[in-house]
Amino acid sequence: MDLLQAMYDRHSVRSYTERPIEGKTKEDLMSFIEQCRRESGLHLQLVTDEPNAFNSLMAHYGNFSGVRNYIVLAGKKGKELEETCGYYGEKIVLYAQTLDLNTCWVALTYSKGKTVFQLDPGEKLCLVIAVGYGTSEGVPHKTKPRESVMHTEQTPPDWFLRGIDAALLAPTAMNQQKFVFSLKGNTVTAKAGIGFYSKIDLGIAKYHFELGAGTENFRWG
Repeated sequence: MDLLQAMYDRHSVRSYTERPIEGKTKEDLMSFIEQCRRESGLHLQLVTDEPNAFNSLMAHYGNFSGVRNYIVLAGKKGKELEETCGYYGEKIVLYAQTLDLNTCWVALTYSKGKTVFQLDPGEKLCLVIAVGYGTSEGVPHKTKPRESVMHTEQTPPDWFLRGIDAALLAPTAMNQQKFVFSLKGNTVTAKAGIGFYSKIDLGIAKYHFELGAGTENFRWG
């Protein structure tokens, strides 16, 4: 499975089995996380066999069960932190899907006080991603029509429409999909709307857009 196929196959999963992440799967996941850490400058951390962060009323309220592994997304405080966490977090999410692992983005429904992570001076915890072997593969989320998340003054080329369709597959907080992609020539701009975690959602959607459209066809404006 490649990342493009993973984008279509992956759905959020909140319930996990007790099967541990181990062996080559764990090694490959850790190696990919390290690669993303080097590229992004984020403080990315894989925590395994640690059930306490999701052993709380908030986690039960969010319908999480059996979560024993999670990826911590943190980094230097700044205006780009949330979007960068979204972009690289989704890279990890889709790579995990190629390893037959399931995932779920988690912003609120876990216990930060029980979460195992390290922060360096000037860093901030952004959010975490639950990861493991799900009790199911999840279900697709509803999506908005293309026209509601795109703006173009020209007839959109096929690659742009593929990018939009891919962006609409991106997981977003409360499935709000508050982003807009605009096209002028071969330059694409993407803007976040107003809403909870919309900057994180924008980073996720931008990575999906790149996978669908092909980075050779456009440049970011």
